[in-house]
Amino acid sequence: MDATSVRAAGSTALLTDRYELTMLQAALRSGAAHRRSVFEVFTRRLPSGRRYGVMAGTGRVLDAVENFRFETPQLDWLSEQGVVDDDTLRFLADYRFRGDIHGYPEGEVYFPGSPVLTVEGSFAETVILETVILSILNFDSAVAAAASRMTAAAGGRPVIELGARRAHEQAAVAAARASYVAGFAATSDLEAGYLHGIPTTGTSAHAFTLVHDSERDAFRAQIESMGRGTTLLIDTFDLREAVRTAVEVAGPELGAVRIDSGDLILAAHRVRRQLDELGAGKTRIIVTSDLDEYAIAALAAAPVDGYGVGTSLVTGSGHPTCAMVYKLVARAETPDGPLVPVAKRAAGGKTSIGGRKWAARRPDAEGVAEAEVIGTGPVPDELRPHLTQVPLVLAGEAVGREPLTAARERHIRARAALPLSATQLSKGDPVIPTELIG
Repeated sequence: MDATSVRAAGSTALLTDRYELTMLQAALRSGAAHRRSVFEVFTRRLPSGRRYGVMAGTGRVLDAVENFRFETPQLDWLSEQGVVDDDTLRFLADYRFRGDIHGYPEGEVYFPGSPVLTVEGSFAETVILETVILSILNFDSAVAAAASRMTAAAGGRPVIELGARRAHEQAAVAAARASYVAGFAATSDLEAGYLHGIPTTGTSAHAFTLVHDSERDAFRAQIESMGRGTTLLIDTFDLREAVRTAVEVAGPELGAVRIDSGDLILAAHRVRRQLDELGAGKTRIIVTSDLDEYAIAALAAAPVDGYGVGTSLVTGSGHPTCAMVYKLVARAETPDGPLVPVAKRAAGGKTSIGGRKWAARRPDAEGVAEAEVIGTGPVPDELRPHLTQVPLVLAGEAVGREPLTAARERHIRARAALPLSATQLSKGDPVIPTELIG
């Protein structure tokens, strides 16, 4: 949970697939349930054209693990549905995750093969966390990756999250949170502001103008209610007439105008020129209307002061998942025995690498990242200062909670440490290679 947020109430235990619990039942019967096990979360590849990924959702994972409790209503339902037997129900009634979780801190970047999360404990307590962990990380990291590309394209101009009406209501809150990690300035979603301390913003839609007898009446009402620093929506009717009316009503102290349709580049230039001619040289121009990172980049030379993004953001800008997986990479043959590497061997590109892994981002002589190094053996001394995983949960207790602002600041640093080509929007391979050493 973010240090500034309100802890979400309620069990997360049924945010899982049935086969997690049927595996648990069979493992309890075989005796394998109590074997020490290590699961890793990673992705085999980045979405097509992406140069880096962004770790997001870590704080939500900590909440989900903490709230993963099977209470009486859940246990009764599992019993009624015959999902698991009585022995398994008794195990679940006392379930608490008491293991360790290490991972990339929120806001960090990652690459193919990066062990972004390592979950260690008994097989029984680790296997049933798979679905909820992947559900959170795949969505949040996809949104954060899209948001990072958008904020990079914006070149320092603020970007506002406006996706609440284009996603499931809880996904919208998660998307607002993930976009804030990746540099968005604010959100329109009040629940996201309430839970996560994200700045909120918003003024009016076209309906507000249309419900009044004239555009002038609408502008006057908004100014009287919100002050001259508000943002007026100026493309309901005639853009040029709206700008003239807006300045007449608010005066040159008008805070901003918003354009939500049409040729945004042409409109921004015309509106800027008109505002300047009317003496409103400090009035800002905000643009919305189905923007994505490419549209933002195209507006770089236009006199635009900020952007609002909705649909493209909450859908990961064409890549709504990161294809992260949760794989068993090591297990003990006895409850207290040494860990033995295990891995799936299969055709079709789904082979994984066994063994608990460490990861480090090796810099070049200028301090710019040149490789993501992943290993299963001892960590070379020169790479120890550059290890990317941090403790998140130790012996069942969360130790990795932090303010959302810390993740936001980390992302700025992590992206800045990548080669400059990382923020190019043209398609290409990951900006640094992944190297595996034994």
